[in-house]
Amino acid sequence: MPGRAAPRRTLARQFLGWQLGIVALLLAAVAALAVAQSDAAFREVQGRRMLSVAEDVAATAALRQSLQVGEYGPLPAIATTARDLSGADEIAVVDAGLVVRTAADPAAVGTPFALGESTAGQGRSWVGYPDGRTVVAQVPVLADDGGVVGIVEARVAAPPLLTGLAAAPGRTAALLGVALVVGVVGSLLLARRVRRQTLGLEPAEIVELVQRREAMLLGVKEGVVGMDAGHRVTLLNGAARELLDLPADTGDAMPELDALDDRLRDVLTGASAGEDQVVLRGARVLVLNRMPVVVDGAEVGAVVTLRDRTELATLQDRLDASRHVTDTLRAQTHEFANRLHTIAGLTELGEHDEVRRFVAGVVAESDHWRREVTERVGDAAGAALLVAKASLATERGVALRLAPGTRLAPARRDPAFSADLVTVLGNLVDNAIDAAGTGGDVEVGLADDPHDGGVRVTVRDSGPGVASELAEEVFRHGFSTKAAEEPGGRGLGLALARQACLRRGGTIAVHNEDGAVFTAVLPSAGGVA
Repeated sequence: MPGRAAPRRTLARQFLGWQLGIVALLLAAVAALAVAQSDAAFREVQGRRMLSVAEDVAATAALRQSLQVGEYGPLPAIATTARDLSGADEIAVVDAGLVVRTAADPAAVGTPFALGESTAGQGRSWVGYPDGRTVVAQVPVLADDGGVVGIVEARVAAPPLLTGLAAAPGRTAALLGVALVVGVVGSLLLARRVRRQTLGLEPAEIVELVQRREAMLLGVKEGVVGMDAGHRVTLLNGAARELLDLPADTGDAMPELDALDDRLRDVLTGASAGEDQVVLRGARVLVLNRMPVVVDGAEVGAVVTLRDRTELATLQDRLDASRHVTDTLRAQTHEFANRLHTIAGLTELGEHDEVRRFVAGVVAESDHWRREVTERVGDAAGAALLVAKASLATERGVALRLAPGTRLAPARRDPAFSADLVTVLGNLVDNAIDAAGTGGDVEVGLADDPHDGGVRVTVRDSGPGVASELAEEVFRHGFSTKAAEEPGGRGLGLALARQACLRRGGTIAVHNEDGAVFTAVLPSAGGVA
C-alpha cells in the first residue's frame, strides 16, 4: 500500500510554530539577561561584603598578636567564628611568609599561598573574581609599626544558575504559561489576519497561483497590462511590450502614462469606455478591452488586453474602398437613370433636337473628366478611383477637379503600392468631400517623387480647415473619440492613411490654406515590411 503524502501544514500551524519558537528565544534571551544582571549584582554586593568581612577579621587584635609572635593556635577558631557569622564559604589566614596558617581545607594548611594579581602583599586591599563564579577579598594584616604580618582572605561562590528558578517553581511555571498563551493567541490572530488579506489562500497555494499566472502570461498571445487603482502599471507581459513598441530592457516596467498618446492613455485609464477600442500605436492598429477588477465591491484595478488588428484593419479599409466604389457606381446608376428618364421624356415630347443636344452634353462632360484623369494619372487603380469618386462628389454637390500641375507618369509599381495609394487617396478624398459640404469643391494633386519613384498626393478642400492644435491629432483618432471607435470612420481612415505612409517611410501632414490641405508622400519601396 503506497504511503500517503504528509498533510501540508496550514498557515495557522506555521504561525503557531514560529510564534512559539520566537517566544522560546525571547524567554531564553530574557533568562540570559537576568543571569548576567544577577551575576553582576552578586559580584558587586558580595565583593563589598567579603571585603568588609576580611577587614573585620584582619582588624581582630588576637589575630594580629598571633601573627606577630608566630603563635598560630588561635587562628582556626577566629576564622571559623568569622565564617559562621558572615556567611562566607571560606576564610583563610596567611602569615608574612605567604604560608597558609588556617583554611577550610586542612590539607591546605602549611602550603605556600599564591597571591597572583592581588595587591594585599603590598599593604592594599584587593577584590577579585578568579573563575568568574567566585568572589575573593584579600586584606593585609598590619602590625603596630605598619608592617604587613599576614593576609586574610574571604571568599564566597555564586549559586548555580537555575537556583533562582528552582526556588520559585510556581512563579516560573506561571510566567511560562502566560508566555505560551500569549504566543498561541497572537499567532492565531496573526494567522487569521493574514488569511483574510490573502483571501484564504495558503502559502503553497499562493506560490502555485503566481507560477500559474506567470505561465499563463507567457503562453497567451494577446498583450496583457495590469493596473492598480491609481492607474499605475503593475503587470506587463512580453506580448504587450511588443505591441506597445516598448524597449526590451524595460522588463515588466512601463513608462508613466503621461508618456503615451492621449487615445491610448484614455483607454488604459477607462476614460474612454466601451468594447474593442481601436488604438493606433506606431504602425500597428490595436484593439483594446479594459476589464475592471472588483474586490469586495471596490475597484482595485483593471486588466487591459491588447490584440493586433493591423492586417485586419488594412483589409477592412480596402473593403471599405470597394464599398465606396460600389456606392459610387450606385450613384452613377441613379444619375444615369435620371438622364435616361429625361431622354425618354424629351423623345415622347418630340423634342428630338433637344435630345441630341442633351446627350451630346452628357457624353462630353463624362468623357472630359474620364479623359482628363486617364491622361494625367498614369496609375490605373488611382485613376479608376478618381473616376468613381467624381460621381460621389456630384451626388454630394461637391465639385471634384484635378490640380493644374497634376501629372503622374505610368510606372511599373508593385500591387501593394497601388493598394496603399488607393488607401491614402481614397481616405483623403472622402475626408475632403465630407469637409467641403454641398456647394464646396475638392482639388486633387498627384505628382511623381523624383527621388525614388514614389508619389506625392495633395488634397485640398474648401471646408473650414483644421485647428492648428489638432493638426497631428487627426491622424491618430480623428476629430472625435466616436470616429475612432467606428471601423471605417473618418478618424480611423485618416489614421490608416498615415499608417500606410509611415509603413513605407513616407510622411503625411495637414495645413490650412483657404481650407484644409493634406499632403502625403508615399515612397515607392522604402520601409515596406
